[in-house]
Amino acid sequence: MRQKLQRFQENAQRKNTLEPGKDIYEEIKGNWNSVQFKNDNEIVLELGCGRGEYTVGLAPLHKDKNFIGVDIKGDRIWVGAGQAIEQNLDNVAFLRTQIQFLDKFFEPEEVSEIWITFPDPRPKDRDEKLRLTHHRYLDLYKKVLKPGGIINFKTDNTPLFEYTLEVLNSRKDADLLDYTFNLYEESKLLDIQKGIKTNFERKFHSKGEDIKFMRFSLN
Repeated sequence: MRQKLQRFQENAQRKNTLEPGKDIYEEIKGNWNSVQFKNDNEIVLELGCGRGEYTVGLAPLHKDKNFIGVDIKGDRIWVGAGQAIEQNLDNVAFLRTQIQFLDKFFEPEEVSEIWITFPDPRPKDRDEKLRLTHHRYLDLYKKVLKPGGIINFKTDNTPLFEYTLEVLNSRKDADLLDYTFNLYEESKLLDIQKGIKTNFERKFHSKGEDIKFMRFSLN
């Protein structure tokens, strides 16, 4: 508990961490480029980012883009935010909120790309609406994404991956660009990852789980 409190105090002082209690938190919608990043570069989100492995990992490789990790867990965000500061990554920020409130922080078409990496699979039928690839979330992503904006989805969980394929196949606005049930046998998709692995990916892949990955857009 003491460690968490210390992390929360540090988050409160960090300019790359937006959370309740900060003035910018209430005013950032539609103003990410002008207020936070002070440029006109494209915005990429990592949803349910945890420690922000993709946010921090992709940012130095794409200086022409701005990366925002979104998660409700402040002690996890603290890790990625600290790494971004250590690496002088001015194109990185973290937003502390629940994903269902995404449209309260981003204007329509303010986002160019989304990463969803190893979300909670929510296997029980009663929790279907909590899956980050459920229709209600896809509708939310569609609101904030620019036309043709890409969503990257990565998981070890086969039922969740198959569920997501079914959801996309049922939508007239979905364009499934590519997918694989075994990422490490598909080099053309593997290149997109830039070798970045989350802690969950390392854990499950080491146990023999195949990593699934897809890219799609909502037109």
